[in-house]
Amino acid sequence: MKAFATLLDRLTYTPSRNGKLTLMRNYFRATPDPDRGFALAALTDGLPISFPLRRVLADIGESRFDPELFRLSRHDVGDTAETVALIWPVTQAGADAPRLSDVVAAVSAAGRGGHAALLTQWLDRLDATGRWALLKFLSGAPRVGVSARLAKQAVADAFGQGVDDIEELWHGLAPPYLQLFDWLEQKSERPSMSATPIFRPLMLAHALEDAEWAGLDLQDFAAEWKWDGIRIQAAAKGGVTRLFSRTGDDIGGAFPELLDHFKFDAILDGELLVVRDGAVAPFADLQQRLNRKSVTRAMMVKYPVHVRFYDALEIGGEDLRGLSFTDRRKRLEAWHQEFGPPHSDLSAVLSFDSKDALKLRWEATREEGIEGLMLKRRDSPYLAGRPKGHWYKWKRAALTADCVMLYAQKGAGKRSSFYSDYTFGAWAEKDGVRTLVPVGKAYSGFTDDELAQLDRFVRQNTIERFGPVRSVTPKLVLEVAFDAVQESARHKSGIAMRFPRVSRIRWDKPAAEADTLETLKALISAAR
Repeated sequence: MKAFATLLDRLTYTPSRNGKLTLMRNYFRATPDPDRGFALAALTDGLPISFPLRRVLADIGESRFDPELFRLSRHDVGDTAETVALIWPVTQAGADAPRLSDVVAAVSAAGRGGHAALLTQWLDRLDATGRWALLKFLSGAPRVGVSARLAKQAVADAFGQGVDDIEELWHGLAPPYLQLFDWLEQKSERPSMSATPIFRPLMLAHALEDAEWAGLDLQDFAAEWKWDGIRIQAAAKGGVTRLFSRTGDDIGGAFPELLDHFKFDAILDGELLVVRDGAVAPFADLQQRLNRKSVTRAMMVKYPVHVRFYDALEIGGEDLRGLSFTDRRKRLEAWHQEFGPPHSDLSAVLSFDSKDALKLRWEATREEGIEGLMLKRRDSPYLAGRPKGHWYKWKRAALTADCVMLYAQKGAGKRSSFYSDYTFGAWAEKDGVRTLVPVGKAYSGFTDDELAQLDRFVRQNTIERFGPVRSVTPKLVLEVAFDAVQESARHKSGIAMRFPRVSRIRWDKPAAEADTLETLKALISAAR
């Protein structure tokens, strides 16, 4: 635990990517099995235990510290694990710290009633840094500025392998990854996943900039629509089907109708959408199906999911990634014509005879309810990661609206001391009276200097407090950029913005001149 606590602590205060990689490489080389495997699982959100941390802390907290002191401290610190670690009374600090493997084994063996005693015992034996690391570990999400991909990169670098090789094995392995580390240390052969549908690292696109557009020879590129869903990889083999998100998470459990019908031998790349009568539904409909452990029959009928395939990585056991996009597309079309399962189709390759003609199609994407265009080099192999010059995403221009800040809340992590999350409103009129109605929330788009200015505004213009939320004098206008606006029964205003962010602070604009709710609703009608 001490080595893991030191690692997490140093990762928190190391801003650079290379610095974090160095810390993790050293840890994975020096730490024995199975502890390093459980550390890797924690850093990649794959810990094989579930610990009801919030409930257990509530059960044991009152006997160890003043609840009001905890509440006030938590509000200022902004992190539950750090707050508990700091205010927990010192009793046996310096006693032998448990190993990560000891923690996993004890939690796995403990019944519901034994969690509180275990946690109390461990917290009593650890110092403040150890307590914090233990709580982060048990939460299953340390949140120390390390993505799952970066942790895998560190493991690969530590033993001289490629991160893509580890990605391809990942979903066939389980914590504490003994097979993986044995192979990396050349104690055994590479684990075989030949009979298992596994995730293949995706090929990603660069945003198309104006300068790049000017220099492109479109004879070298194919064009497709950019669909407003989520990227998905369908991998099926030996009667087993898995659906992976772009980050490699297995999300198939939420889409049983796809698992039931996707019985083939291939690994395919595509977009997950909700489609009704051949028309793609708004992204808000797809959100109703995401992040669910189970789904009802009524939900499947109301929000029918569909996969629009646009690339093939493997068909019939043959790896196609080395082929050109043109050849892979031909193989995909032939495969789908013969085996295409229900709830799927192919994304069309668009025809165009000039740059001007393609740009006109791009300019019409908003009116057609499409997110933009994809440009793919015809001779490009399927390359993991984001290789330069191969695929471009040409998203439609953002919409903007001038809205009035209504509420603010402190952020998390590095922003825990700043009011960085802003709820904003637009004008609505009822019975001849104009009022501001909340229409969205944003916490990005501004610089650090602008964040400091906004934080100062909130503190100087607070008129009411609702727990961690501050109501402010409605006088500051924010120009909000967003990708789309959709109807929403969940919001009082009746609308929901897609990816709202602050694009400009309008210190110069009076709040009375901000946009109206009717203006935003008109954008929905225009999209239709």
